[in-house]
Amino acid sequence: MKHARISSVTFALLFGLPALLAFAQEADKPVSPFNGKDLTGWKTKRGTSSWMVGSAKLDEKDPTKYVVSKEGSDLVNAKAHGVDIYSEYLHGDAVITLEVMVPKGSNSGVYVMGEYEVQVLDSYGKDNNPGPGDMGAIYGAQPPKNPKYKKPGEWNQYEIQWIAPKFDADGKKTANARFVKVVLNDRTIHENVEMKGPTPGGVDGKEKARGPLMFQGNHGPVSYRNIQIAPLK
Repeated sequence: MKHARISSVTFALLFGLPALLAFAQEADKPVSPFNGKDLTGWKTKRGTSSWMVGSAKLDEKDPTKYVVSKEGSDLVNAKAHGVDIYSEYLHGDAVITLEVMVPKGSNSGVYVMGEYEVQVLDSYGKDNNPGPGDMGAIYGAQPPKNPKYKKPGEWNQYEIQWIAPKFDADGKKTANARFVKVVLNDRTIHENVEMKGPTPGGVDGKEKARGPLMFQGNHGPVSYRNIQIAPLK
């Protein structure tokens, strides 16, 4: 028997928005949770947000700071002390690709599913001796292996292959989350890192089958671009 494909519109009418988001997650095409125009589809934690859409470059007078222009399509946290931002879009197993840039000495983090942090930090010059808090470290779990760090003000490329924690019908966890692979600037820095629990500072500190993508904004200026989430195959 042939089964007709359900359109996304029909799916939404039948099952509602949450089901539509789950339906989209299973699609073959990558999803771009950031539209490059505004902050639609994103939420911030409580506090004063300095997230905006624009472009940033190092301040020639003070390389620890940005000069930010509203002309641009990057997701920019413009000031040192802001708030974290996370997507309304939820993902489970996924391949996350993005680019990130920080000024001198700045600190941020990519929180997979809003709860598991891959560190973002100005670690330029520490390629041969990375520590547990340097760029690419899985916070509280493992430092990066053989990283290649860019200068402040240059863009770093991440690819994060991820398996979400699994739960039974009663909500009991049956399998831990796992970083299958993390690639930074074309170098594999992690493989098969099991996460027994979330790292500090996430959205709510709870493990779940799906969660948002979160970027840390309370530690320093940072810019993100070319953000995509694709199903893990």
